[in-house]
Amino acid sequence: MNPLLLTDGYKVDHRRQYPDGTTLVYSNWTPRKSRIEGVNEVVFFGLQYFIKKYILRDFDQYFFSRPKDEVIKKYARRINNYLGENEVGTQHIEALHDLGYIPMVFKALPEGSSVPLRVPMFTMYNTLPEFFWLTNYFETLLSAVVWLPCNSATIAREYRKVLDHYAEQTSSVPEFVNWQGHDFSMRGMGGIEASVTSSAGHLLSFTGTDTIPAIDFLEEYYNADSDTELVAGSVPATEHSVMCMGTTEGEYETFRRLICEVYPKGIVSIVSDTWDLWKVLTNYLPRLKNEIAGREGKVVVRPDSGDPVDIICGNPDGKNEEERKGVIELLWDTFGGTVNAKGYKELISQIGAIYGDSITVERAAKICERLKQKGFASTNVVLGIGSFTYQYNTRDTFGFAMKATYGEVNGEGRAIFKDPITDDGTKKSAKGLMKIELENGVYKLVDGVSWEEEQKGELQEVFRDGKLLLEHSLTEIRERVKITSNTLAN
Repeated sequence: MNPLLLTDGYKVDHRRQYPDGTTLVYSNWTPRKSRIEGVNEVVFFGLQYFIKKYILRDFDQYFFSRPKDEVIKKYARRINNYLGENEVGTQHIEALHDLGYIPMVFKALPEGSSVPLRVPMFTMYNTLPEFFWLTNYFETLLSAVVWLPCNSATIAREYRKVLDHYAEQTSSVPEFVNWQGHDFSMRGMGGIEASVTSSAGHLLSFTGTDTIPAIDFLEEYYNADSDTELVAGSVPATEHSVMCMGTTEGEYETFRRLICEVYPKGIVSIVSDTWDLWKVLTNYLPRLKNEIAGREGKVVVRPDSGDPVDIICGNPDGKNEEERKGVIELLWDTFGGTVNAKGYKELISQIGAIYGDSITVERAAKICERLKQKGFASTNVVLGIGSFTYQYNTRDTFGFAMKATYGEVNGEGRAIFKDPITDDGTKKSAKGLMKIELENGVYKLVDGVSWEEEQKGELQEVFRDGKLLLEHSLTEIRERVKITSNTLAN
């Protein structure tokens, strides 16, 4: 589709609504508030993808490389059918097609940066006066693409902070946290692009995902290379259809066959609550203890229903001993393990657990805390993080907005802003040209600056007039997220 049609309908005639003589519109993208308690900085991620896919690839493939007559005819048909008789016109679209590139500048902070609320992540403005209308024309498309990877990268970092905190206190293998948060979200996201960009955000803090196309995404848009670096990984795992097909009477045999014949070595994750989780833990696995303990690789028990905190850690008010002990203690009763130097129990390396239903940051913290109180290391369990975490968010989770703050009309600059009297201050925008300064490792907005000052600061040109000027790799971005995560945690 012509990317100029990937917009809200009200955008198409703003060109005629700006004051006569308008030659420049300067806008920014900013997280304005947080609906998540305690989260006051947002991870910046996704602009490089937006520029590579939409501004470069899609505009080339579906606009500039198409015959001009074809493009204009389709654009006119859509707008005329949509608005009826109108004066939107097509001359400005024809002029853009003749130009052959997007005459814009994007200036941005490094992707993976932790950006405080109300500090812009990037700015953008037109470079040719006749295309002033283009800056905010991109608002809808840009917003639709960028807020989700920022959200998911930020939320993943919150998980990482929790899991790092408890691993540091209780585990002998804190590096295992790289795998402890595993992305299970793909099937529950709002479409394939949402699932892939969200999972890519997750992978800035972890290496585990079941969203295979996120690897291709990071290779194509963020210079990753799965042949030379660990982009993401997973393990063989069953589902309920597999377990059900073995029948209730043959469930033990299903476990035995999977562990001893299908996967005699390596890691395998087995859904264990298709019928009776406690029977699996107290009957089947003890019968297979020697085979499991002698394996080269881990058998991972996967409960999939109930309260995840109680299932993993036990419920003191449970109606039987199994419920009171929970998965990790029952596995310890059968397989044992070691007490590490920090004084916490770690299961033998051949057995473990994963829980992937309705996990939240709060529940992750409760699971780790309850395990700690029981004397178990937090890294005895992996948490599957799904769409309950990543899809139950919106652009308003961090109040993302793109707003114009400066323009030029008849050669004169205008510092513009919005400040609704009926608002609580959230929608009050910055004013004029801006630069971002770094003070004691924290980004700070300075608005109302001159063009000379605007050229300074932390915002760097990443795109100008059809050319990508600066790229960030997955490795670089992960390192930035890691640094900010450790800083915030401390």
